[in-house]
Amino acid sequence: MTTLEQLGVLPKDDFVAALGGIFEHSPWVAEAAWHQRPFASVAQLHEIMCQAVRDGGQAAQLQLIRAHPELAGKLAVRGELTAESTREQSGAGLNQCTPEEFAQLQQLNQAYGEKFGFPFILAVRGHTRHSIIENFTQRLAHSREQEIEECLQQIFRIALLRLQDLVRA
Repeated sequence: MTTLEQLGVLPKDDFVAALGGIFEHSPWVAEAAWHQRPFASVAQLHEIMCQAVRDGGQAAQLQLIRAHPELAGKLAVRGELTAESTREQSGAGLNQCTPEEFAQLQQLNQAYGEKFGFPFILAVRGHTRHSIIENFTQRLAHSREQEIEECLQQIFRIALLRLQDLVRA
């Protein structure tokens, strides 16, 4: 764990290294936030990072969405998730799926990817396998525009949780 004060004095490369995983495989978000140091609170740092995503435009937002792994997908099976994603998916019990749940998640991942062109994203902390599958099923009825916005909101939630785990005020 680090403090806001420690982050505030880091050179850019070190700052990006420390916070580059907050937004999955998207260190550009941390780099954009570095320019607005110091931060009065974790909430302010989070809002600055979210604003960088909003200001990045749709191409950058879609790239960020696509940087996220499928839930209980191929990367998880091969053990190739980031440490953050592994911890989050395991915490929701996705590493303990029954064969039926795993097959259902694979079907949902495929249907979702075919419809929207990017992976389903859900801040899984506090969810169960059942509630994840329920969310997945419900969101398949959304339009692409609704899902882009929903994915961004979920990414912002994930980022806040990761920041709270990493940074002391």
